[in-house]
Amino acid sequence: MENLILYFESIGFTGDNLDIIIDYFEIKEFKKNDFIVTEGKVSRYIGIVKNGMLHYYTLKDGEEKTHYISITNTWFASLLSFISEAPALENITALVDTSVYMISKTNLKKLVEEVPGFKDFYIGLLEVSICGIDEDRHDLIVLTAEQRYAKMLQKEPHYLQQIPLQYLASMLGVTPRHLSRIRGTIR
Repeated sequence: MENLILYFESIGFTGDNLDIIIDYFEIKEFKKNDFIVTEGKVSRYIGIVKNGMLHYYTLKDGEEKTHYISITNTWFASLLSFISEAPALENITALVDTSVYMISKTNLKKLVEEVPGFKDFYIGLLEVSICGIDEDRHDLIVLTAEQRYAKMLQKEPHYLQQIPLQYLASMLGVTPRHLSRIRGTIR
């Protein structure tokens, strides 16, 4: 739980409040290809990737369409399902053996009530997530694949180093071959 402790300490939680937060999280291990969230089922957990990589995708015409990848030290959630308690519109699977710090919605609500400042933290986390989703949606409509790749290269170069080419291509809405051409022209 050391990574989780360091994360919450870095954003200002200490002492008893930190202990309470840590107690509500549990660590879960997933093997490569294990489902964390299954399309059509309610997602009851959110969390932080301790190590590994999670793949968010939907099947369309028998083909996986990647929405997002959560990497080490990032939050994961099937946000719409978690918040609304509606069936998930996506699958989230482990791309590699992965460990995650998870918290249930019930325990998250308890933290919001018990720990001063946690409600503000949670609202901030949701705001960042919603803004990211909105920005991604905008970029898919307005920007070319080349522009989306260049933006990712500028804002999140660590993603480009860690995520396998076929998933990056799917996230950008292009084929792996087209992404290879883009990568050859943009450095």
